[in-house]
Amino acid sequence: MTDELTVSVLGTGIMGAAMARNLARAGHTVRAWNRTRAKAEPLTADGVHVVDTPAEAVEGADVVLTMLYDGPAALEVMREAVPGLRAGAAWAQSTTAGTGAIGDLAAFASAHDLVFFDAPVLGTRQPAEAGQLTVLAAGPSEHRAAVAPVFDAVGARTVWTGEDGGEGSATRLKLVANSWVIAATAAAGEVLALSQSLDVDPNAFFELIAGGPLDMGYLKAKTGLILEDRLSPAQFAVTTAAKDARLIVEAGREHGVRLDVAAASAERLERAAAQGHGDEDMAAAYFASFDKNA
Repeated sequence: MTDELTVSVLGTGIMGAAMARNLARAGHTVRAWNRTRAKAEPLTADGVHVVDTPAEAVEGADVVLTMLYDGPAALEVMREAVPGLRAGAAWAQSTTAGTGAIGDLAAFASAHDLVFFDAPVLGTRQPAEAGQLTVLAAGPSEHRAAVAPVFDAVGARTVWTGEDGGEGSATRLKLVANSWVIAATAAAGEVLALSQSLDVDPNAFFELIAGGPLDMGYLKAKTGLILEDRLSPAQFAVTTAAKDARLIVEAGREHGVRLDVAAASAERLERAAAQGHGDEDMAAAYFASFDKNA
């Protein structure tokens, strides 16, 4: 197989759109589909072919990449794509699907003779646009050359976690990583809200911990989005983070672990979404500290 591939991208939200652009810029033929076509249309300026149906998008594709809301959404769209799927094509499933959905996705791949790669990514809008994501991937060694050019186009690094995508090792690692990201984001919002409520200058806190083990660039990045009113466009939206937090809680419950912080973070994110911040950056969970919109 040559390094120039035909790649289908199903789902062109914040992450999928950036990945499609970088694939096209790397010289691949890219066909993209999104449930709301108008959101995908800007990709045409980068040479991406925007189509009307998942089946049209995957026709003749060497690699199908899904970046959708969750596992059930990915499965639904792939079922719509069936008429165009080519036996032997690779399926890079990059949706954060959760542990409960991986088995169904892998079973679908097997039933349709697709080579299944569990391939979620770490990163938000900015690294996605720069092609600097970290790809977490599990799949058979003998077929990795088929997806390597795709992963190289969208990411700066690929971390292989296993031979069988159906075992969900990449997804499990992604949930662990996201549990830390979500907890840190919730803590950043709460420390900012508390400092303001106690009439403490947040900068006094930042100076207090500067250079020590409690210092954290992520804390300053997320509080900066709030203090400087830069929550839009989102790097990682509140509604998506809330979904991921629930997947983390469910994964813990399935394995006998109670994750109180993740559960509370999910509630904060859902409360912020109900206040009208769902499409803003996940740092907007800060607003959930207040009874009314701040």
